[in-house]
Amino acid sequence: MKRRILMGGIAATAVAAPFVGSARAQAPITLNGAVQFNDDHAFNKALLKFEELVKKYYGKPINFVLHRNSALGLEKQYFEYMAQGKAVDYAIVSPAHMSTFSKAAPFIDAPFLFRDLAHWNKVLEADLLKPVGDEVAQKADVMLIGYAGGGTRNIFINKPMSTLADIKGLKVRVQGAPIWSKTFAAAGMSPTVIAYNEVYNAIQNNVIAAGENEAAGVETMKFYEVAPNLAMTEHAITIRPICFSSKTFKTLPKDLQAAIIKAGKEAGAYGRQIESSEDAQKLVTMEKAGKLKRIPFKDRAEMKNMVDPVMATYAKEIGADAIYAKIVALN
Repeated sequence: MKRRILMGGIAATAVAAPFVGSARAQAPITLNGAVQFNDDHAFNKALLKFEELVKKYYGKPINFVLHRNSALGLEKQYFEYMAQGKAVDYAIVSPAHMSTFSKAAPFIDAPFLFRDLAHWNKVLEADLLKPVGDEVAQKADVMLIGYAGGGTRNIFINKPMSTLADIKGLKVRVQGAPIWSKTFAAAGMSPTVIAYNEVYNAIQNNVIAAGENEAAGVETMKFYEVAPNLAMTEHAITIRPICFSSKTFKTLPKDLQAAIIKAGKEAGAYGRQIESSEDAQKLVTMEKAGKLKRIPFKDRAEMKNMVDPVMATYAKEIGADAIYAKIVALN
């Protein structure tokens, strides 16, 4: 059995302490998690549920340290740390940040992939994303042990916009995966990749005019202060995998490994339930408080028609055309 500890911040590596004396004398294992947000965010709630369930199923002393509020950087860094087997053992990471390792990963919550929440749930329940998870595990050495998410993403803008004509040429921040830039460009916008923690200032300084996010992100990052108009494009429903470092996993006892796998799946379902149910409620609350205004987007169907060929081509390019076909066909 090995004990994992964090040494000296984000550059630290998790190290194994040798077994000394009896099993009773050995200190409990410590696992380090990371998240960009505070405890009010659905991601934190999902990771705290993961911790609770692992402790329950493992039934032995174990320590968890969840580094909140971007204390260890951003999701892209978390994923790199897990791939390297240092500093971070588990985290929730957007699939877009896995694109360096797996071209297929960002596809799992790409724009206009899901028709609605019911379709999204059916895809997850049918485990149609397993081939992507297998590829990530093989190429990045990071396991996708559960799927949280469930927020519906819309475009927050500094001026009211409600049609394709309005958003033509719109300078909008998108996630780093190529599929996001390709689909937003296909819809007539001018997408740009900017670090998540720089979006607020970029809009404030007129570098861009808009961004896109689910309600929890808009609320937590206070994007409504610089872009109070929310165009209800409903262009994506998030999937946020609970990730676990394979390098860490291999050092752990078999019974703890089993607990982590079981807890990951259940914590993911818990996170989906929380975020999907909180999403609309958060928008209503912010609108009632005068923080933002929801603007119906009149041309969503036309936008989807513009994006669909790009999605089909991209799926073929990354070898995900069979998965795409199954997702589209699922009723």
